[in-house]
Amino acid sequence: MLWVKAFHIVFVVSWFAGLFYLPRIYVNLALVPASSGAERDRLLLMSRKLYRFMTILAVPAVALGLVLWLVYGIGQGPHGGWLHAKLGVVVLVVIYHGYCGHLLHRFERRQPTPGHAWLRWFNELPVVLLLAAVILVVVKPF
Repeated sequence: MLWVKAFHIVFVVSWFAGLFYLPRIYVNLALVPASSGAERDRLLLMSRKLYRFMTILAVPAVALGLVLWLVYGIGQGPHGGWLHAKLGVVVLVVIYHGYCGHLLHRFERRQPTPGHAWLRWFNELPVVLLLAAVILVVVKPF
């Protein structure tokens, strides 16, 4: 079980590194003038590659979390309310990840996207979600 936990943590940390960085690339995309073709193309390429890599990392992160829950029984029993809250946080992280993909498609198609100020705030959401998940897992408040 400890190996499963270790790899779950490694994949989650790697996935979140991408979730922290991809919206920063979007901020730069929002600031780049439409006439700047080469710079915009480079940022889009970086975004596409990072989003694909993040998705690859998300799959084992979520799968190993499910193994810990369903196979090893972590969070089950009368004091497992923290796990239900953490699963809610995980759902929000997956939605955030999907919305990052949606934004990427909008940038690629030159459709309207949020401005750089909104994207800067959007970039802070995974920090809050990670903080919530860590507190729920370590402190187990309920």
